Amino acid sequence: MDLNVGEIIRLKKPHPCGSNEWEILRTGMDFRLKCMGCEHQIMIPRKQVEKNIKKVKKPGDN
Repeated sequence: MDLNVGEIIRLKKPHPCGSNEWEILRTGMDFRLKCMGCEHQIMIPRKQVEKNIKKVKKPGDN
């Protein structure tokens, strides 16, 4: 799966703050994601992100 820094992804399960959209800050074997609701940052393995992804929004999309 081709994911790049700056893209917004929607995951299947929401964050405890209620938001289910995350911004990609770093890619590689692990992803660094920032919650769009509370701005909490997490490191998560690539395999887990690719399994739980629901939708990808490119930086210019609305």
